[in-house]
Amino acid sequence: MANSRLDNQLNAIEALIAERRDGIGIAELERCLAQRLSLTLNRRTLQRRLENLLAQQRILSSGESVALVYQPPQLGSGAAPSAVAIGDYADLELYVPVSAEGAAIRDQVRRPLMHRRPVGYQHAFLERYEPGVSFYLPESLRAQLHEIGRTAQAARPAGTYARDIYNRLLVDLSWASSRLEGNTYSRLDTQNLIELGQVAQGKDAQETQMILNHKAAIEMLIEDVEQVDFNPFTFQNLHAILAENLMADEEACGRLRRRPVEISATVFQPLALPQVLEDCFIELLHKATAIADPFEQAFFLMVQLPYLQPFEDVNKRVSRIGANIPLIRHNLCPLSFIDVPERAYVEGILGVYELNRIELLRDIFVWAYERSCQRYLAISQSMSDPDPLRIRYRTALIEAVQWVVKQRLAPSAEVIRQLAQDKAAAEDRDAFAQLLSNALKHLHEGSVARYRLRHSEFLVWQPIRDRVEVGGGGQ
Repeated sequence: MANSRLDNQLNAIEALIAERRDGIGIAELERCLAQRLSLTLNRRTLQRRLENLLAQQRILSSGESVALVYQPPQLGSGAAPSAVAIGDYADLELYVPVSAEGAAIRDQVRRPLMHRRPVGYQHAFLERYEPGVSFYLPESLRAQLHEIGRTAQAARPAGTYARDIYNRLLVDLSWASSRLEGNTYSRLDTQNLIELGQVAQGKDAQETQMILNHKAAIEMLIEDVEQVDFNPFTFQNLHAILAENLMADEEACGRLRRRPVEISATVFQPLALPQVLEDCFIELLHKATAIADPFEQAFFLMVQLPYLQPFEDVNKRVSRIGANIPLIRHNLCPLSFIDVPERAYVEGILGVYELNRIELLRDIFVWAYERSCQRYLAISQSMSDPDPLRIRYRTALIEAVQWVVKQRLAPSAEVIRQLAQDKAAAEDRDAFAQLLSNALKHLHEGSVARYRLRHSEFLVWQPIRDRVEVGGGGQ
């Protein structure tokens, strides 16, 4: 079975390369595999498959580094591409296990557009949902999710568990949510960008911006967990962060849309009238606020917010990040969307758009949550306890970093010593000074949002920091 799957993957990769006699790069090959065949391979696995094909002389390569491309063998070279038609690839499709109802929805939304009936926004779909009476997730399923998502920090202050897995969650959720939008950053690329500020070679600026926007949005949810809620202020600011520098009209960031929009590859036409849209947006958030169960609350948002399309773009991203609000607040395992096939997610959303049916998206939500729990609860078992000093002085550290950057101060030993004296108890000043020194030394473009700084503020301060050794004297 395993060998058969490997052979199918090799044949599919070879067939795609055979179409491109001038060569195809690995990033584009990844996109073609995902979009045309719903086959998502991580970069390392794909590289191994390509090495296998090269060793068998079934493909050729030319160029180096980012210019490396893969080509079919030249005619007469003695190696012929396997006869695999792209249309014969259905058996290898990567999907999630689905219920009979989910499978029926999947089959319906896969019909050609010309065979699907055009539909508009149905307000009744939102109106007939009554919090506490209506449930998208049955009681038994909610109980199951609570059982697998429960953490040891359940009784701790809101956001404690998310802070415990902070760095991993930033990378995983930023990467996985962006990948569902077609972003080609690998998880390692994402980690290097978030933790080291290294932009991946060969990626366009929009992909990099999308990752950084996700990171800033997740930081907002965790840093401001006591303030974020199901209200317009939270969701409009969440949209503004996720959409920053990605929309043609910058004024549309964080603003409810004022014009009609169309969505490709669907017969669904979103609501057009701005006043009605605003009323529905308020109604949606009021209903979400009234839902008591955090899982029902999360899934309700994933269903209703993309369906309403309150913003000109970036709606699904807002729903995926926003769905984590109740999970973070209740110290439940977060939902990172790791390993969710893009096609499965899109078809689940199409079931909502075109049929007002939630069963396929629910199958995907449950599978994705179980996958997240397996990942983070396993990680938690191997993690050491978080540094209590860092927890105790978390807010003070943010304020100290802000002060140095905004005042454009050189991070000299004297400046750090003075801030430690102002912010920390006498017995903790040396340790706080070390925390502050490390934070300033490693501050980069990918981490400024953690300290609630603007990118422009950091760029002005960076040369000042780079002229002196942090904490080692200077002006």
